[in-house]
Amino acid sequence: MNLADCSSHSATARLLHFGSPGAIYLRRFVGSLHVGRCGSNPTHVKTLRLRSNPPKTLTVTAAMASEAELAASAKIIDGKMVAKEIRDEITTEVSRMKDAIGVVPGLAVMLIGERKDSATYVRNKKKACESVGINSFEVRLPEDSAETEVLKFISDFNDDPAVHGILVQLPLPKHMNEQNILNAVSIEKDVDGFHPLNIGRLAMRGREPSFVPCTPKGCIELLHRYGFQIKGKKAVVIGRSNIVGMPAALLLQREDATVTIVHSRTQNPEQIVKEADIVISAVGQPDMVRGTWLKPGAVVIDVGINPVEVRRLPLRLVGDVCYEEARKVVSAITPVPGGVGPMTIAMLLSNTLSSAKRIHNFQ
Repeated sequence: MNLADCSSHSATARLLHFGSPGAIYLRRFVGSLHVGRCGSNPTHVKTLRLRSNPPKTLTVTAAMASEAELAASAKIIDGKMVAKEIRDEITTEVSRMKDAIGVVPGLAVMLIGERKDSATYVRNKKKACESVGINSFEVRLPEDSAETEVLKFISDFNDDPAVHGILVQLPLPKHMNEQNILNAVSIEKDVDGFHPLNIGRLAMRGREPSFVPCTPKGCIELLHRYGFQIKGKKAVVIGRSNIVGMPAALLLQREDATVTIVHSRTQNPEQIVKEADIVISAVGQPDMVRGTWLKPGAVVIDVGINPVEVRRLPLRLVGDVCYEEARKVVSAITPVPGGVGPMTIAMLLSNTLSSAKRIHNFQ
């Protein structure tokens, strides 16, 4: 803790290192304490009112972990920071493209139904587009819309030269055939990367997909931007969904990692994960991956975003990986929230820009 006597005109500070026993000793030394906390970071400011004559106030900057714990803590892979860097780069490129050839990238987003979470995602994507100068086109249809109506909108967007990317927000209502709808999106505008031709090209050596699914692409981009080596490393992907797990495994293979997929039928998943240098988890199970599952020094990308309720407290978001346990074992980990989530939207914007450049042959 850094303590400064704020009652003095020339405040001095000295550094003390102690955990809970030290805090008890401090209380005995100064008497009753009034503690006020500012901010939510692990390192934050506290004010202590000392029982003395005259009363004094100490300003305390306190780290929640001890010095030994801090030394052992994992590096935080800050998805918010990296996503902002990418958005800034996209803003520059969108402006350059507009000035050079008069074209502004455009993204069309379709929302079918009234799911609140889907509506929130669509709203966030619209705001993200506006923040970087990309035009956004939004279609909202009721839950009971006919599949043919959705396909008609997709066809119109496929033919619209102002639209360079098309995104159909999932999940769709149960009466709709997801495969038919996603296949209807032009492969040249499939910025979500879910078209079977894009996935097929991703899986084949020597072939390049037009687009890579946004969340897995964001995971790999985080590893690149933080300088973590992938080539030759053992990587485990937990989960095999078409949206994250499967394409993430394909991307890691392209980076020359040795990849294993752990899924619901895998026997002894802890032992398999324990061997991994890189772990990408996307199963939607809160705190499933414990610290004991992880190899010391591993790098963890936690895609899970799981709302959990603790007693009567408000819902909070946690990942698939038990963060408090993992950060004492691994060398680096993404937080939840603030890790992979911001990267998904950043990659969507990146794919939309790439599509506009490709369509207009702009370098």
